[in-house]
Parts: sequence; C-alpha cells; structure tokens
Amino acid sequence: MKVNILSIAKPEKSLYSPLYKELQVMTSKFTKIEDIEIFNKKIHQAQVESKAKAQAAYTQAFEPHLSKSYNIALHPNGKLVDSFKFSKLLSDKISVNFYIGGAYGFEDEFLKQCDQVISLGELTMSHKIAKAVLLEQIFRGFAILNNHPYHK
Repeated sequence: MKVNILSIAKPEKSLYSPLYKELQVMTSKFTKIEDIEIFNKKIHQAQVESKAKAQAAYTQAFEPHLSKSYNIALHPNGKLVDSFKFSKLLSDKISVNFYIGGAYGFEDEFLKQCDQVISLGELTMSHKIAKAVLLEQIFRGFAILNNHPYHK
C-alpha cells in the first residue's frame, strides 16, 4: 500500500520537518508515505485575487492526483472519526491520497470528487500542524490494523 499526503504549501524545511520524518520512518514498516507539497504561481496569484479563485486553483492542482486512489480530504466540516474508524479508512486499499487544502479550503466540487471528507477535530490548525496530526494518525491506524501495541 502507498499513502500520499498532498497539501497546498510552499515546499520548505520547517521546525516540523524532523517530526514528519520521524513519523514517516515509524510508518515505513507498514507503508510508504509520500509528502507532496504544491504551491505554484497560479495558486499564489489566485490567493491574492479571491477565495473562489484560490479554491479553484487548489482543485486544479489536486485533480490530476484523484484517479486510481482512495481520496480523503481533510476539512473542518468533515466527518469526525476516532482512531479505530480512521484505521478502517486505510484497510484494504492499494493507494490512499489525503488532501490538506490551502488557506481558503476546498471547493465543494472537489470535496464531491473525494471518497471521504473527514475532520481532524473542531479546532482550527495550520496545515503544518494538521500534517503532523495526520502522520501520527496514519501510523496509529496501521498499528491498529497490525495489532501493534502503539495504539493502546
């Protein structure tokens, strides 16, 4: 199985990079995780112009990745899931894509193209924190699926 995390973000080293790396290494015994950060001139310009144009630019950046994978968008109004329900999202899949939107979130049309829309909680968090929480839950989900003691 392969897991892709796609986010609207400028690729950069940050304070969180070592944590991301550590969680990816921990998860590597179960699956490979690819972290794909997308931020191009079109997204930058659209964010300056309007929320609607920004959301449309995010959709355009993400759409090529929608085929051949199980697609899960992270959205504040998404379904709240606990760690056990989250682990079931990973079960029996060949490839899973997780999408973390930009500053203006997702277009409704993009959300409709995804197989699931989930929330990491009711708190608002930056994409960097959301990615750390997501990586930890991916590891925890695989630990649950493989009866690894980490989830207890």
